[in-house]
Amino acid sequence: MKILGVIPARGGSKGVPRKNIRNLCGKPLIAYTIEAALTSHLNRTLVSTEDVEIARITRSLGAEVVSRPPELAADETLTLPVLQHALAAVGEPFDAVMTLQPTSPLRSASHIDEAAALLEKHPEADSLVSVARVPHSMIPNSVMTLDASGYLHPSAGTPAPALRRQDKPAYYARNGAAIYVTRTERLQSFIWGGRILAYVMGKLDSIDIDDAEDWRLAEAVLKHGNVTL
Repeated sequence: MKILGVIPARGGSKGVPRKNIRNLCGKPLIAYTIEAALTSHLNRTLVSTEDVEIARITRSLGAEVVSRPPELAADETLTLPVLQHALAAVGEPFDAVMTLQPTSPLRSASHIDEAAALLEKHPEADSLVSVARVPHSMIPNSVMTLDASGYLHPSAGTPAPALRRQDKPAYYARNGAAIYVTRTERLQSFIWGGRILAYVMGKLDSIDIDDAEDWRLAEAVLKHGNVTL
C-alpha cells in the first residue's frame, strides 16, 4: 500500500503559543512527528504549513513542505481541505493518506507502521483511527454531572449500578488524532468515516498537547518515562 504522510502544522496556536516549534526536551515539538514519519515506511512525508519558520525548521529536519494558502490556515479551518490540498500538490497517486498531528510527540515510527499494516490487512475498511482506552473512572457508568448547587447526578439521568473496575466494560476514544489513515478515494468525504478500524495505543503514547498541562506531562514522560521514540 502506497501511503502519503501529511503533518498539518499551522503557525497559530491558542493553548500553547507557537507550540509546533516550541522546544520540548531539546528539540521543536514538530521534530518528534517528523522524525517518526521519516523513520517509518511511509512512502512520502510532507508538512503542510503557511508559516515561514515552521517551513524552515521542517526542511532542516529533512521533510518536504507544502505551502498552505492563508485561507486554509485560519482558526476555523477543517483538516479535510488541508489534506485535499496537500494530496493535490504532490502530483502523484497514493492509496491512502495518513494524518499525523504534531501535537502527539510520543507516537513512534512503529505505531505508524503498525497502523498502516492494519489498514492494508483489512481492504474492506475505509479509514483507521488511533484510539486509547478510556480510564475506568470516566466511562458512562461512572460519569456524573454537577448542578449549580454542587450536587452530583448520574449523567444518564438514572443511577448506574456500582461496578468493580474489572467488571466495567471497555470504552475507547480517539487519542488526539495521533494517527488517521484514510483511503484516497474516501478523502473526498471525510478523514475518518465509513468502516473505521481502531488502532489501539497506550496511555503514555497517546499524550496529545493542547495546553500547558499537557506540555508538562509530555515533558515529564520524555525526561523520565520508559518511552521508545
